[in-house]
Amino acid sequence: MNRTEDKIKQRILVVDDSEMNRAILADMLGGGYEILEAENGLQAVELLKKLASNIDLVLLDIMMPKMDGFEVLAVMNKYHLIQDIPVIMISAERSASYVERAYEMGVTDYISRPYNALVVRKRVLNTLMLYAKQKRLVHMVADQIYEKEKNNDMMINILSHIVEFRNGESGLHILHIHTMTEILLERLCMKTGRYGLSQEDIGRITVASALHDVGKISIPDSILNKPGRLTPEEFEVMKSHALVGAQMLSQLPLYQDEPFIRTAYEICRWHHERYDGKGYPDGLKGDEIPISAQVVALADVYDALTSERCYKKAFSHDRAMKMILGGACGAFSHLLLECLKETQDRICEELLVASPERRSEQLHQMVEKKLYKKELRMAGYSIGQMDANEDKKQFFLSHVPVISFDYSAVTGQAELSDCAAECLGLESRVLDIRGSRWTEQAGPAAIQILRLLQETGPKDPERTAEIKIQLKEERIPCRVVVRSLWTTEDPPQYLGAVGTALPVNQKKEYKT
Repeated sequence: MNRTEDKIKQRILVVDDSEMNRAILADMLGGGYEILEAENGLQAVELLKKLASNIDLVLLDIMMPKMDGFEVLAVMNKYHLIQDIPVIMISAERSASYVERAYEMGVTDYISRPYNALVVRKRVLNTLMLYAKQKRLVHMVADQIYEKEKNNDMMINILSHIVEFRNGESGLHILHIHTMTEILLERLCMKTGRYGLSQEDIGRITVASALHDVGKISIPDSILNKPGRLTPEEFEVMKSHALVGAQMLSQLPLYQDEPFIRTAYEICRWHHERYDGKGYPDGLKGDEIPISAQVVALADVYDALTSERCYKKAFSHDRAMKMILGGACGAFSHLLLECLKETQDRICEELLVASPERRSEQLHQMVEKKLYKKELRMAGYSIGQMDANEDKKQFFLSHVPVISFDYSAVTGQAELSDCAAECLGLESRVLDIRGSRWTEQAGPAAIQILRLLQETGPKDPERTAEIKIQLKEERIPCRVVVRSLWTTEDPPQYLGAVGTALPVNQKKEYKT
């Protein structure tokens, strides 16, 4: 059935075994709605299953043949339809037990016959308005959660990419580790409950995997990019990156109790440990090594073998598998090696299409999954989830001199990295830019960035430009990327903006 007038008429399903009652209700509601009719509960359920997303309200009688109103409500609860489609019970039954049972099963309102036309119209209108607002709020929260997840993911990957850039590695390395970690963990959980990993644990380990080599930011270029074999002394310096990365995380006192930081610490410190105890830095053996570090270690070795480096050509998948399974790359858990063998076809396929666009799709799917589970229907959860993700961003902002900002249209405040505040000549890292006074203390680069952002819109939200920014004693050309954030509703609502700036000659800027 075509709903070409969706934006004008809302669809109401009237369920009553009396044709006269259905006609009376349709007449009371007038021509402002599209009316569907069902003469019993079975017909109503069939229509709900077929058109659930396109039904805005159900007017439901109780006493009907084949399937009564309470049985319809039971089906709607079973398939989680009651959360999305409001139900007004309309019945001649006035017993308190009927009314209480109806509300317990999730109805929004209860109207007793005989009807008052004005009351029916007003209650229908109020219910439709209430649920329309709820849907808009859910979509806004979903958009904000997606943008927060995307921004945090982006910041962590920028940080990690800086390390990979200095190391001469492909920018896809982080995406490959992310993808393999997720695939291996999912397979591991299918094979055994030994590690007690939840979906939340898998997600946290997968995201934290991006920070596995963050300690390499302290390694000199002469060692990091040496084309030949390292001397024993140089190898000791290279090995120090595991402890340096862990130390960086341990120096975040405000976030030590956060699960993400604990997981990232495990991965940074122990992803070079080996199952036989011959790894570093602590010589852990077997399951003394946290499963998060074990999985990332296996993913890291595979990608290192199949990727080109300054000191080697890329090996084929088959040769890499033979080397890993043959013990040429250190010892791994037999269980994880089984997971690798069983998922190797999927790994090859996923790594072949790994891209930032693919990651964006995965984030969308994650948010939709949360919506399906009704996790975002609780405002407290939504806000708490966004707050919990701040530790990821704070790690990035605290350790890398990257210029970035995150502006919320709701609060009117822009949160800047320490480097951004200093370089743009601003006194505070958190800035209220609803008025014009802030421009008095902003440097010329800040004004240029604002103008760049003003050129964006819902259909064209991103801009890139080269802008000179004051870094220490001189103005340095930087590649500036800004993006405005919008809801998906029609018309789109402005949520805020994010932006980053990196020196054009990035490699020289980040040499140790």
